[in-house]
Amino acid sequence: MRKRHLGLALGLLGMLCVPAHAEARDISRETLAPNDGWAAADGGTTGGAAADDAHVYTVTDRAGLVRALDGGSATPKIIKIAGTIDANTDDDGDHLDCADYTTGGYSLKKYLAAYDPRTWGSAPPSGPQEEARQASAARQAERVVLPVGSNTTIVGLGSKAVLKGGSLQVNNADNVIIRNLELRDAYDCFPVWQPNNGGLGDWKTAYDTLWLRGATHVWVDHVTASDKGHPDEKEPTYFARNYLRHDGLLDITNGSDLVTVSWSRFADHDKAMLIGNSDSATGDRGKLRVTLHHNEFESVVQRAPRVRFGQVHLYNNRYVVPEDAHDYRYSIGVSTESAIHAENNAFTTPGHIEAADLVKSWNGSALHQSGSLFNGYPVDLLTIYNAYNSASERDLTADVGWTPTLHTKIDSAEAADREVARGAGAGRTP
Repeated sequence: MRKRHLGLALGLLGMLCVPAHAEARDISRETLAPNDGWAAADGGTTGGAAADDAHVYTVTDRAGLVRALDGGSATPKIIKIAGTIDANTDDDGDHLDCADYTTGGYSLKKYLAAYDPRTWGSAPPSGPQEEARQASAARQAERVVLPVGSNTTIVGLGSKAVLKGGSLQVNNADNVIIRNLELRDAYDCFPVWQPNNGGLGDWKTAYDTLWLRGATHVWVDHVTASDKGHPDEKEPTYFARNYLRHDGLLDITNGSDLVTVSWSRFADHDKAMLIGNSDSATGDRGKLRVTLHHNEFESVVQRAPRVRFGQVHLYNNRYVVPEDAHDYRYSIGVSTESAIHAENNAFTTPGHIEAADLVKSWNGSALHQSGSLFNGYPVDLLTIYNAYNSASERDLTADVGWTPTLHTKIDSAEAADREVARGAGAGRTP
């Protein structure tokens, strides 16, 4: 009996003496560390760390999230997301599907009949069905577009915080932190047909899971973004083109600047990340300064990232193309006036994908790369790119005109590959 009582006493004592560091860590007031990428420049990024207690929210549904976002106001605020929030819900919290948004007599069957290129031609869609599509799309946008204002921190609580079906949009806002959150399936019910896109026409969708547009000082950390629930590869083909339902996972456009994306996971998607949206957007010169480090791009077809104009530091990232991938296009896109400084990134691909496939250029001129690892072997991506593409595209030079100074410790590609596999994504904050 004495031994039993002693064991119970020691057990109770152990419960009372749990060290403080074993408790769940509150990351909601944490700020970006000095030198951690471009978002650390010019005063750094603090998000909603200065929020008073009245502007700290824990939200569990769309209505609560909308109230906390306050229309994208600049009031310092901290928003903690608990559980799964579905953006496609009404004010009572009931789920909405595409039929609930449909108005004006729109139907996909009628839309396809009206704008079949064989009879409609190459003019942009117009008339009753396009007007009905636009009206229906506007109804969905009212639900799923969620504006994020300046001085805001959004964090997920625990390991299973999810925003499903929503498009977080940081539009002309400054000083924003988004961490430890899964962003899933920003599904567009009403894609538009663009007959002249790419020469063959294509379907255009409206929503990125996260869109930075004219945004400055933004830190995205331990986020997971994917199409989980509605993969585009399972969508039908109309007008000989895949009926896409998703746009980007994280797009950084319209003069956004001073952004750090770290320890995040981008998966199961076509066009993952666009930095700079147009060759003609010359106002982006001197902006679009972005750091991407310790991120995982898995089952991503292209744009990981594609860059125009920006000075982008791309280091210690992990790229994984699955064995059954047949639509892979490229990982690093070098476009107009881009200045990508890539170092110590690891690429794992099946045998039918060559190292020369990893880089693609559209009117690009330079790419700095060093320390790249391809299926476990060191490679010089620049030399390989120039050797394989010299007949069709101009050679890229190694001089991108700048050298990064704001960064954390840069590991070898081999070490980073292991660490990112273990630590990137939502629910994995250290």
